[in-house]
Amino acid sequence: MDREKEQSETVNNEDQDQPKEDKPSSLMEKIQQLGQTNVPQLSQDTRIHCLTIVGQIEGHIQLPPQNKTTKYEHLIPQLVAIEQNPKIEGLLVILNTVGGDVEAGLAIAEMLASISKPTVSIVLGGGHSIGVPIAVSCNYSFIAETATMTIHPVRLTGLVIGVPQTFEYLDKMQDRVINFVTKHSNITEVRFKELMFEKGNLTRDIGTNVVGTDAVKYGLINEVGGLGAAMKKLNELIDLNKDESESMVQ
Repeated sequence: MDREKEQSETVNNEDQDQPKEDKPSSLMEKIQQLGQTNVPQLSQDTRIHCLTIVGQIEGHIQLPPQNKTTKYEHLIPQLVAIEQNPKIEGLLVILNTVGGDVEAGLAIAEMLASISKPTVSIVLGGGHSIGVPIAVSCNYSFIAETATMTIHPVRLTGLVIGVPQTFEYLDKMQDRVINFVTKHSNITEVRFKELMFEKGNLTRDIGTNVVGTDAVKYGLINEVGGLGAAMKKLNELIDLNKDESESMVQ
């Protein structure tokens, strides 16, 4: 028995002497995944939620894995949760998108327009194509001075049956976009159609590439500004909304 005890103690001592493999620390994981050591987080008691729409808006057809996409089936549950969460009093929407699926983009825009809480959008980089209705769907919109918005007719890719019904369907889809944009911004229908069908602005195509200050001049976007201005405006809208609700209760 004593000999067995000595052997077990020897084995245990050998195990202790062997160096154990170090697990990657949380610091190393942050550097590997995010490229930095300290990642600022939103505090738990913040009253503003930030929603980002980047890359290409993915609709009913899945895009290749190398494409940077925003999936509308991911955004819709988030918007429902934002509407239901009493701790969230305002929504900041940050856009840098090349556009994408028309129906998916309009679905996101309609949900943003129907949220009961104050919403502010800011276009950084680009808010092209179907990103235009999303940008104007909020209560107030900003665009960076160097950001652009491409306005062009609705296009289809792939096989198109060349019958009058196909072009009628395209016209109706286009009218839905035009009606939404003119309803939720200060641009007129005539001016928006002029920008949409203008020739020579886009290479070998029709449409217009609108830069920050021009988007405000046309009435498409409310104001040129960045993140600070957008946050300030959203806080003002939240306070105004709170005062109105309190006065209604009284």
